Amino acid sequence: MAQPLSQPQPQPQPQKAFPVGWDQFHRDARALAWRLAGAGPFQAIVCVTRGGLVPAAIVARELGIRLIETVCVASYNHIQQGELKVLKDVAGSIVGIGGGRGKGVLIVDDLVDTGKTAKVVREILPEAHFATVYAKPMGRHMVDTFITEVSQDTWIYFPWDTGLAFVPPIRDGEL
Repeated sequence: MAQPLSQPQPQPQPQKAFPVGWDQFHRDARALAWRLAGAGPFQAIVCVTRGGLVPAAIVARELGIRLIETVCVASYNHIQQGELKVLKDVAGSIVGIGGGRGKGVLIVDDLVDTGKTAKVVREILPEAHFATVYAKPMGRHMVDTFITEVSQDTWIYFPWDTGLAFVPPIRDGEL
């Protein structure tokens, strides 16, 4: 099943950094849930892993949705977008919602960038409502709902991508 769907395309290197901390991401994901509250009802959430796991959990809690599924798509390493692979498809019971086209299903991801991942997921669930926390201009047309748009040349540093590093106190450097 893990077959390449497209060849990697050269991407412009991000010129701007947009670090997002846990508090800000939680606020943005709750804002997404608030915006989605009137778009349902949704019978299930499909989160695009891995980035969609955290916002999907927050949205599911806020909207009271308990049926949660994943679609596993690999398109990024920690630096750039590369070869797109579907590692795990959506379960047939979820695809069957809405007559097999996804009506009544909410797809959640952290970010739509070029739209390539969203295109693959939309092919699986063409009538699902697709929501992301952040959107870049190239992929924005692929989603129905998002909270914040960032420029295409911006790299978003999500809280799970950055770690807390121990920095010794100044006095420890003195001998």
